[in-house]
Amino acid sequence: MAPPEDPASREPARPGAPAGPAVSLEGIWKAFTGAPVLRGLDFEVPRQNTVTVMGGSGSGKTVLLRLTAGLIKPDRGRIETLGVDITPLREEALLPVRRRMGFVFQGAALFDSLTVYENVAYPLREHATLSEDEVAERVHRLLARVGLRDAVDAKLPAELSGGMRKRVGIARALVLAPELVLYDEPTAGLDPTNARLITELVESLKAEGASETALIVTHDLDFAQSVSDLIAVLIGGRIAQVGPPEAIRHSTLPEVQAFMAGKAP
Repeated sequence: MAPPEDPASREPARPGAPAGPAVSLEGIWKAFTGAPVLRGLDFEVPRQNTVTVMGGSGSGKTVLLRLTAGLIKPDRGRIETLGVDITPLREEALLPVRRRMGFVFQGAALFDSLTVYENVAYPLREHATLSEDEVAERVHRLLARVGLRDAVDAKLPAELSGGMRKRVGIARALVLAPELVLYDEPTAGLDPTNARLITELVESLKAEGASETALIVTHDLDFAQSVSDLIAVLIGGRIAQVGPPEAIRHSTLPEVQAFMAGKAP
C-alpha cells in the first residue's frame, strides 16, 4: 500500500463508490480570438461508460476534451471531473486529479528522444514509487495488452508506424490505471486496417475493464458506433442529442439527421 504522504504511488487510490457522473460540464462558454466555440454547453459523462462526442470540423470536440482535463479554462461555466470542481484550480492543484486520468493525444504525443519502453514508463517514474522490476512488469503488461511485445522496447517513435504510435500512446495513458481515459481522435490519420486495429483494441480494453470511464472525441462514425455506450452530437456549440448509438443513428432531430447523413458512407 502506498505511504500516507504519497497517495499517488503504486496503484492509484480509488474513491469508494463515488456518486454522480465522471464528468459534468455546466453552462460552458469558450471563445478563441472573440469567436465562440462552445455556447452554454451542458454535458455529463456517466461513470463506467464509454461516451463519444461527435461533431463537425471546428465544432469544439477537442476543446471539450481539453476543458475536461483542465488543460484550458472556460470563459464561463463550471466543470467537475471525477467529483472535483476543477474550474478554479491552478496547475499544481490539478495534478492529483490528472493522475486519475489518462490522455490519448491525436498524434500520440510521444517523446521523440525516448524509446517505446521509456515513453510508457515515464508516468510511472513521475508519479509512482516502484522498483525497476515493478516498472518493467507494468510497462510490458501494458504493451502486451495493446498488442506490442518486448521487441519494440528499444525502438524510437520515428521507427514506428502511425498505428503502432497510437497503441504506444494508449499503453502510456493506461499505465497508471486511470479512472477516466480521454481519447482525442484515436483513429485519425490511419489507414482502414490500422483504424480497425485501434477500434478492436478500444473495444477489448472496454470489455476487460481497463478503465472505469472513457470520453472519446472522433469524426469516425464506424469507430463511435463500435465502442460507445453513448454518443453525443455537438452542433452549434451545444450538445444537440445524447443517446445509444442506435438512437443517434435514427434520431428524429433534423440537425442530428443532417449531421448523420453527412457521415453516412
